[in-house]
Amino acid sequence: MPTVSVKWQKEVFPGIEIDTSQPPIVFKSQLYTLTGVPPERQKIMVKGGILKDDADWSTLGVKDGQKLMMIGTADEIVKAPEKGPVFVEDLPEEEQVVALGHSAGLYNLGNTCYMNSTLQCLHSVPELKSALLSYSDTVRGNGIDQASHNLTLATRNTFGDLDQSVRPVAPLQFLQTLRKKYPQFAQQHNNVYMQQDAEECWTQLVYTLSQTLTSDSSESAVLPMKQLFGIDLVSRVHCAESGEESTETESVYSLKCHISQDVNHLHEGIKHGLKTELEKASPTLGRTAVYTRESRINELPRYLTVQFVRFFWKRESNQKAKILRKVDYPLELDVYEFCSDELKQKLQAPRQMLRDAENAKFGLKAHGKASSSKENEESSSAGESSSMDIDKAESSLPKKQLTGVYDLVAVLTHKGRSADSGHYVGWVKQDDGKWIEFDDDNPNIRKEEDILKLSGGGDWHMAYICLYKARMAESKS
Repeated sequence: MPTVSVKWQKEVFPGIEIDTSQPPIVFKSQLYTLTGVPPERQKIMVKGGILKDDADWSTLGVKDGQKLMMIGTADEIVKAPEKGPVFVEDLPEEEQVVALGHSAGLYNLGNTCYMNSTLQCLHSVPELKSALLSYSDTVRGNGIDQASHNLTLATRNTFGDLDQSVRPVAPLQFLQTLRKKYPQFAQQHNNVYMQQDAEECWTQLVYTLSQTLTSDSSESAVLPMKQLFGIDLVSRVHCAESGEESTETESVYSLKCHISQDVNHLHEGIKHGLKTELEKASPTLGRTAVYTRESRINELPRYLTVQFVRFFWKRESNQKAKILRKVDYPLELDVYEFCSDELKQKLQAPRQMLRDAENAKFGLKAHGKASSSKENEESSSAGESSSMDIDKAESSLPKKQLTGVYDLVAVLTHKGRSADSGHYVGWVKQDDGKWIEFDDDNPNIRKEEDILKLSGGGDWHMAYICLYKARMAESKS
């Protein structure tokens, strides 16, 4: 029987005998008693790769005195409990929230699933919660009306209730202030409150918060809504008939995914949404003419909202009809191709840093270039002053930069044939990577593959709004 030594982490275990008449799982069990690493976690390097549990020792060529290397994480030593078992329901409520692993559901107060799903998706943004916590109860900003102030406070209070409760929350205060600020959400039919459009609720709430949660906060860590959700667009407006051309800029809080027979994927829908036609008066022609508007993103947010334009007004039925077409969307969204040339230039270095960081995770060699060749030429000609700048940069704190790459963190879905009927649900990704389906007061754990099945094509829940979180690159500022 050959005798080998095994290196694990910083330790070396000499003189371990291998009984070659037994399968390798027996040898792994020996190592388990020495290291505490369970056999299923052990990766032992031998000729031809990693040692398998049922491998034939005679084919591996293990020699007497050979040194093997093992990779794996040991089990923690199990200690006897100091106290008796404690059931979750016996814990204080704030500890129950932690044990549960996700926030509470919201009671449906009568066709309010449109509101509940909107709140659950926006509640997933920690920076928004921080901004709300810093918002003053008593002091309103200049130009802020009382209804907007009250709606902001109600949003903050509802988010706080969700974080502190394991039982479903009744968002009555929020509903009342929402209807006071936006009376369309108080529409009734036969004395029953009507279902409303979740996208309209999302848009109005984000707009209100963009007016109240500005950058005037005394806390420097608090980000304004514009930085969290705002998208700056630069558009080229061109009339082929007259040759007129102009440039326009605007700020929006979502990208539109237009759906047609040619659209099968979110990327295609966004591309359609950024190129539209409009009719307006032409000064040159002296009449109405057709103009083409081609937009590009000139500034990106921390959280990117994409709305699927699934509803259109159907005159025959006098309601918003739904486009059921299946449109796939990714877990990772790269919007680089939709950016202006100016923004693309700004994104090049952070994108390279992100690639290098992700390559390093997998043990791949870093690219070593975080800028274009032109930038390299400029830096090489800068001489000693350039090296001094680098020294200063390396001594500074890391700075997070946008890359144009985003990860899906929430999906708001609709089930049914009309925006003003059917059912809305929020699907939110947790910090540990699992997904929760927030179906009003009934949260359910879901798998990632369940989220990708929400792309449409039938009467099942289909994505109406997707919320993506920016993947940041860290650099020395």
